[in-house]
Amino acid sequence: MKQAPEHSLLYRALVVVGGSALLAAMVIDVLAVIGRATQIPLLGSIELVQYVVGIAGALAMVVATIHNRHAVVMILFSRLGDSGKAIAGSINYLCSVLFFLALFAGSLWLLTDLWSGFEESEFWHLQYRPLRIVLVGAMFVVACLFLKQAIQIARRQA
Repeated sequence: MKQAPEHSLLYRALVVVGGSALLAAMVIDVLAVIGRATQIPLLGSIELVQYVVGIAGALAMVVATIHNRHAVVMILFSRLGDSGKAIAGSINYLCSVLFFLALFAGSLWLLTDLWSGFEESEFWHLQYRPLRIVLVGAMFVVACLFLKQAIQIARRQA
């Protein structure tokens, strides 16, 4: 019996890491606000928040794609017949595959171009390379998931 994605260890790890990153962003921001009010600022808080939100956003895209929960404009889609919906759905998935492959290619290009550049944030000296690796991986996984969903729709139509 095939396991639901919500029960797999990898899926739970995605949710826990992504959720923890969002929680960390909230805690950092709260500490920064309290610090400004008490004249003990948390310097570089924006750097920290941007870093963890980047991780949370990348993992959230993967989870949303697993659940097929990306935003969809239904104005035209709801007016189509069954065959029109199937065709529009296939086109939508294929365009999504192309879009995320383009994001993957651009992100990979930046990653390889700046690999030896030793990029880091100004205050906390956070390395950007690990964040770029997470983003490149997430773009590739999302493109693959969209391709898998497009193939599943095409098989149902056949």
